[in-house]
Amino acid sequence: MEEISLDAIDWRLLDALQRDASRTNQQLAADLHLSPPTCLRRVQRLRRAGLIEREVALLAADRLAAVLTAVVEISLDRQDAGALDAFESRVIADEAVQQCWRVSPGPDFVLVVAVPDMPAYHALAQRLFTSDANVRNVKAFFSVKRAKFEPRLPLRAQR
Repeated sequence: MEEISLDAIDWRLLDALQRDASRTNQQLAADLHLSPPTCLRRVQRLRRAGLIEREVALLAADRLAAVLTAVVEISLDRQDAGALDAFESRVIADEAVQQCWRVSPGPDFVLVVAVPDMPAYHALAQRLFTSDANVRNVKAFFSVKRAKFEPRLPLRAQR
């Protein structure tokens, strides 16, 4: 990945892409008052620099399948680097884990998990938490309503 400095156009491009990456290069260029070749070169440069990790489609989970979402706090008995890395590696490999955060203070990890139903959550808990002798405490909070979900970073202050 190349090291780059960002100008105001780069910041505008990043903000526009994280709002809607499905727009064509021509649409994006028109929205930002750039020529299509310039727009494409800049986006490719941002990708090469690793500032755009990937582009995904955000699905309407409530319309596609029954989903039980849980926010789970995990505390470990041992917090040495090896123990933290081992737990993190195991949980991030599980498809049901949508997000994994190492946090401080309080629990060692906060996970966001999505499963079809409570039996699937129990299977996940057995697989990831109960079978791990280093897991000291698990506290799960089950979502009853998603009021907001926005993966967009606030970039305005960076310009």
